[in-house]
Amino acid sequence: MTEMSPHPRPLYRSFGSDQDRFWERGERRLSARVFLLLTVALALGLAGCADRIGGDDPDEVSLALDWYPWANHSPFFLADERGYFDEEDLDVDIHVPANPEDVLMLVGSGRDTFGISYQTSVLQARQEDIPVQSVAALVQYPLNSIMTLEGSGLESPGDLAGMQIGYPGIPSNEALLETMLESEGLTLDDVELVNVGFNLVQALIAEQVDAIIGAYWVHESILAENEGFPVNIMRVEDHEVPIYYELVLVASDETIEDNPEMVERFIRAMQQGYLEAMDDFDAATDAMMEEYPDTDRALESDSIVMLAPLWTEGAEYFGQQTTERWQDFADWMIDGGLLDPDTHVDEAFTNEFVEAAIEDDE
Repeated sequence: MTEMSPHPRPLYRSFGSDQDRFWERGERRLSARVFLLLTVALALGLAGCADRIGGDDPDEVSLALDWYPWANHSPFFLADERGYFDEEDLDVDIHVPANPEDVLMLVGSGRDTFGISYQTSVLQARQEDIPVQSVAALVQYPLNSIMTLEGSGLESPGDLAGMQIGYPGIPSNEALLETMLESEGLTLDDVELVNVGFNLVQALIAEQVDAIIGAYWVHESILAENEGFPVNIMRVEDHEVPIYYELVLVASDETIEDNPEMVERFIRAMQQGYLEAMDDFDAATDAMMEEYPDTDRALESDSIVMLAPLWTEGAEYFGQQTTERWQDFADWMIDGGLLDPDTHVDEAFTNEFVEAAIEDDE
């Protein structure tokens, strides 16, 4: 089976960021099943779950981020700054793992209580017997896209015949591109794929390629424009790719089973952070900058404006997930050879805690 790696975050050394250690993520398969099971068992035995130490002590929990802090993480920092986790008797450590690609294994093993990941990755993780579930959708729509330079005249997938398409060498991006091209009568044979690693925008700006896929339209498009190169954006869901949840909050099966009340409290505080961030972009960005002052404020201030509507757009409430959306995307992955046909989609997510948190607030 072809693996879909977690979504890369394609920023570039040439732009002078200090986040270099997170960019060099080659595509790796999840570890062999037996090795994973042994690792999970050992970690669970050593680490255990984040249980209460005493009646008056808060639950110590950790949140592993999927990338270095950016606009989508700012509501967590806002919730922490405003004391919403404290009010729920939670002591929360928000951190970037040494390798963000390992979030699901860290959560599945119990080394982290929660993590931010991707709908695609959760489905594949369960297929590999990594015991994680999505407990809330953080972004209701895809963020991946095809980008071209604004003056190129390439404005839709049908314009890409004969063009060179830069991508990070990840099969999921090939599958997305294939569906988008087919929506306008082309195939992968009509374009030339060029593996540019994670130097996507750099390759586009330097005109090494005619288009790129694998960059977030709410983030990398801003980066390119700030460098003086506005881009055309082709969103994947506009070209027959099923709508999916780009980013989700995950917890382990064991945490969900053994400590559901703690999960609900975490989600209730998180919800408050997201809803208040929607009303005060500057406050959310300030809270994140307080913890990570080297973050590019101009970039993240623009990014949150574009991103925030997608936290709730099309949903009845923040965090909602539907079986239809999970199943539709799983079917697309199966058709593309990215997922086994016997995957149990209903075991990959739950709305239980989001709904309970909302009911308690009411």
